[in-house]
Amino acid sequence: MTGTLDADGGIEAIGVSYVMPVLNDVTHVEAAVDSLLAQDFDGPIDVAIAVGPSIDGTTDLVNAMAERDARIRVIENPVGSTPAGLNIAIAATTHPIVVRVDAHSVLPREYTRIAVETIRRTGAANVGGIMDAQGTTRFESAVATAYGSRVGLGGTPHHVGGEEGPADTVYLGVFRRAPLVAAGMFDERIKRGQDWELNKRLRDAGEVVWFTPELRVTYRPRPSLGRLARQFLFTGLWRGELSRAFPSRRGLRYAVPPAMVVSVIAGVVLGVWGSVWGPEAPAVLHWAWAVPGVYAAFVVVAALVVPNGGGVRERAWLLIVLPTIHVCWGIGFLLGYVSLARGISALRNGREPTRP
Repeated sequence: MTGTLDADGGIEAIGVSYVMPVLNDVTHVEAAVDSLLAQDFDGPIDVAIAVGPSIDGTTDLVNAMAERDARIRVIENPVGSTPAGLNIAIAATTHPIVVRVDAHSVLPREYTRIAVETIRRTGAANVGGIMDAQGTTRFESAVATAYGSRVGLGGTPHHVGGEEGPADTVYLGVFRRAPLVAAGMFDERIKRGQDWELNKRLRDAGEVVWFTPELRVTYRPRPSLGRLARQFLFTGLWRGELSRAFPSRRGLRYAVPPAMVVSVIAGVVLGVWGSVWGPEAPAVLHWAWAVPGVYAAFVVVAALVVPNGGGVRERAWLLIVLPTIHVCWGIGFLLGYVSLARGISALRNGREPTRP
């Protein structure tokens, strides 16, 4: 299975370019790259690693991998952001299929073969599947459970699975190069959620984004509570900005965590006010404690009954992990929605995406 796309974008035979942005990922990047080189795919491949200004030894590690295997190329990403790294890596490769890879992900051996077959069968511009979070510690296992649960991230198909078919977005993505380049690649102004925005541009151009549960990518969660909190704060920040820039009915589910945050904070403030006021305070102030109480009860019940929650220690971690995800994402969403993330509202006015 070798060759190129024809002039009309049809698939005759395939070469694949893997593109991976990395920044301070010395713990996971080698396993991610090894999973690319071990694919049961018989076409030509190359791997472009766009490395940001790392301080943990990542740069030395990826350079050593490139010295051992000529298919690996390391490119400097001075900006350090994910979309900038992806664009740099895409521009440095030439094969007609582009596979986006995350340094925290491990591709199963059949991933590329199934993705190419799916593109061949559907003609989609982008295909993707499920982010199969798996932890190596009790904390990471609790985070992985939250990722794969409706009480954690809301139950989108690329987290919990679903029927094959057209989708708004997919995890990572395997792209046909021609429509990817024609769409302008990744918008470098958007630091998180850039995949959703790119997929929207592809769909607006008449292309198909295709979800298939046959594609599962092992994902390694953040290893500490602090890193998890930062991840979801910034993810929520950019999701809020994108929701403001691109309002839609389907975005209503994104309002649940921020609504919960506002309700819980309001309940605590009003409850404290009622406690200070004393017995003469209006009943609504005393009943305000019910709001944070209900949320706390929800977290406890969810941690106890969520499927695949593991043993006692993993479920104990869920009591901390779930509110960390909800609260940080919700606060970030609120800040992003009022444009404290970084203005990209000009996107609504038809500005072209930033190209490398």
